[in-house]
Amino acid sequence: MKKQTSFLLVFSLFTLVFVACKKDEDSSKPTTISAAGNITAAIAEYRALAATAGNGVQEINWDGVPDDQAAPYFLPSDFFNATEGSRARGALLTTDGGGVQASADSDNPAGALPQFGHINANYVGALQPFSGERVFSPVGSNLAELSFFVPGTTTPGVVHGFGAVYVDVDRNENTAFEYFDINGKSLGSFAVPAKDGGHSFLAVHFPTPIVHKVRIEYGSGPLGPDESATVDVAVMDDFIYDVPQAK
Repeated sequence: MKKQTSFLLVFSLFTLVFVACKKDEDSSKPTTISAAGNITAAIAEYRALAATAGNGVQEINWDGVPDDQAAPYFLPSDFFNATEGSRARGALLTTDGGGVQASADSDNPAGALPQFGHINANYVGALQPFSGERVFSPVGSNLAELSFFVPGTTTPGVVHGFGAVYVDVDRNENTAFEYFDINGKSLGSFAVPAKDGGHSFLAVHFPTPIVHKVRIEYGSGPLGPDESATVDVAVMDDFIYDVPQAK
């Protein structure tokens, strides 16, 4: 009887530990929200999820960028990492290319074509914005990095997640987000659903604020060439994330 009792006790403890570990493992898994085509419901779902982080929701839609800092001119990397005002959104944008740009609007004084038509006129009409007129892309590279800071400061920050609208993703193997913690450890890479000529949305939300940087991949290469069977050109519109906080 004593041996049986001991066995049952050990088995119960093992089961309890296994269940607890399983629960901890599940609680560390991120929630992924994605859609292609009609993305409105997915965006609303992610906004609501980001709001549960309790620190507010931050959005960037590029349409407030002034003409002299939009295409054909480069957007300063720290445009949305200002120390005060509406630009204090804790977002630093960098690329290994020539720089990052918000596309021109239709009445800009430089006469640049919208939708990155100053790079390739065939993009006009092909890269349709989701909101407003301006869209966003690195130039000279198809990679950009978004790093988070506590808004209004130079203190590195973390968020629960990040989501964004893509324009004209032809193949999901070319376009993705990779998330990193504050120590540079990868938290995983997530493919964006494809929608040729339309809009796609991808957001990943972690249970705890752990994301410091997102590496963003755009299509198969930098803006410039016409789209073809081997060239997939993609740009971005709205960014959505919870307000960055100190680690």
